[in-house]
Amino acid sequence: MIANKISNNINLKSEALDAVVIRFVGDSGDGMQLTGTQFSDTSAMFGNDVSTFPNYPSEIRAPQGSLYGVSGFQVHIGSVEISTPGDDVDLLVAMNPAGLKTNLYSVKPGHTIIIDSDSFTKKNLEKAQYETNPLRDGSLGNYRVIEVSMSSLTKEALKDIENLDNKTIIRSKNMFALGIVYWMYDRSPEHTIDFFNKKFASKPHLIESNTKVLNAGYYYAETLELIPNAYTISPAKMESGTYRIIGGNTATAWGFLAAAEKSGLELFLGSYPITPATDILHELVKHKHFGVKAFQAEDEIAGVTSAIGASFAGDLAITTTSGPGLALKGEALGLAMMVELPLVVVNVQRGGPSTGLPTKTEQSDLMQAMYGRNGESPVIVLAASTPSNCFNYAYQAAKLALEHMTPVILLTDGYIANGSEPWKIKRVAEMPEIKNNKVTKVTGNWHPYDRDEDTLARNWAVPGTFGLEHRIGGLEKDSVTGDVSHVPENHEFMTKIRAEKIKRVQNYIPDLTTEFAEEGDLLVVGWGGTYGSLHSAVKQLNNEGYNKIGYAHFNYINPLPKNTESVLSKFKKIVVCELNNGQFVNILKMNFNICGLLQYNKIQGLPFGNSELITEFKKIVD
Repeated sequence: MIANKISNNINLKSEALDAVVIRFVGDSGDGMQLTGTQFSDTSAMFGNDVSTFPNYPSEIRAPQGSLYGVSGFQVHIGSVEISTPGDDVDLLVAMNPAGLKTNLYSVKPGHTIIIDSDSFTKKNLEKAQYETNPLRDGSLGNYRVIEVSMSSLTKEALKDIENLDNKTIIRSKNMFALGIVYWMYDRSPEHTIDFFNKKFASKPHLIESNTKVLNAGYYYAETLELIPNAYTISPAKMESGTYRIIGGNTATAWGFLAAAEKSGLELFLGSYPITPATDILHELVKHKHFGVKAFQAEDEIAGVTSAIGASFAGDLAITTTSGPGLALKGEALGLAMMVELPLVVVNVQRGGPSTGLPTKTEQSDLMQAMYGRNGESPVIVLAASTPSNCFNYAYQAAKLALEHMTPVILLTDGYIANGSEPWKIKRVAEMPEIKNNKVTKVTGNWHPYDRDEDTLARNWAVPGTFGLEHRIGGLEKDSVTGDVSHVPENHEFMTKIRAEKIKRVQNYIPDLTTEFAEEGDLLVVGWGGTYGSLHSAVKQLNNEGYNKIGYAHFNYINPLPKNTESVLSKFKKIVVCELNNGQFVNILKMNFNICGLLQYNKIQGLPFGNSELITEFKKIVD
């Protein structure tokens, strides 16, 4: 049972770190997501800034030991500002050969790999397509390799606990690995032990077993001195306030809860489960005490049409989906646009087309969000950019839908939806006011399509209110009465006024701003969930002396901010970076007469890496 085989040619030193990137990898049943989440939560409780990136297979349970069945969780913690989960890995925890093979490329030379040596059997090596054992053939000589017999040591730690089958015992080895990493980075196991006590309150034998294995890993690392001392990472300097670590889907759900509270409306969610959006439904179901009505529909069309019905009845109505579901909701979304009812559609983008890459990230639904409906059907389109600001943009999406009486599509993506970071808890009283256009009684010569002079939003008359009865449906409306109209001039008038209503939203959204430079040689442009990677890359370049590179990030896609063209015109070159084949850059070309727009695209189901961006930007300016 060899435990601490470490390369002899590396001089080990104890040191304080500003930041560290750790990746846990193993089979989809090895508990890597739980392990990474617990380390992230503990580090956040300690006061570190945190950014995470879960990465798991599309199959519900891929074949054990297979290369495409590897599940991973990457976490970047630091005492400095952390805006991405990181590129190169400082510590890789690999629970099997497949995890090592698919992730070795990301580990910095000279850095640490912890391996469950028990899993490196002939059978598992063959599944991972290794011809020789990498622990014995010298191929890992550039790394600090720590071999730990985790499976055997876990069994030994739990040999005296009753009511545990062998499968449960083996599945506990992830906690042994977590204990080792807690010691290495000076983290206390207490937060995770509290988690066990709550999660397994009705199963005390699981509390005991998981706690025992976690502590066994922690003291094992301490006793055998795998490294001279634990690394230390001080708490980050952050704005004062109460924080919690939050994932993007949870933040989205909470943003809608806050909007419902602020607007005085009940929240209705009509949704069909789809990866990676389902956790929004899961979160909102927990909050019926806030008046949430969550309906799990039989399909995507039922999800959106139920939300339209709830909107007609006076609720703050939302529906959640991903790319394939947005395609199915297209006709009903056009109906909501035509009858001019407030509705928010959340599209948590994933790799496409069709079923595509359900658990991987992409930004390829932008054109669908903009134009994926028959006829002239403009809607407001927003895009969140970090896990925590999913809260802000969910709130803003609800505000714009209610105040402008139109559907809003909120785009997030799998990267920020499943990622997490510290979030400063907000009070509803601090949030912007949300007005609506509800009428509760007849005043004067009332008509259902009377409009606000500034926003062009129509009246919102709840059915059943005496004197406010009116017809509604999918046929074109008379511009005043709302009755069915086939008059050619009326159809053209209604088409143009609905478009003008969306355009006037420009008067109610913030101007576009740039970071690092207001004018110069290069403007890096991004939108949505690429913010962390792009911001971090441009910041590093400015720190290296490239002080004529600016960064502009778009959260408002339709309409675009009023000053967009003015901002773009101040830079000699513009590069638009997207996780698609160039959709936003084409929107800019359609709207503005700007020559020489460059683009940098990635379509691999993965976010941008800092190093690849920096290399590209240097090529453009040098």
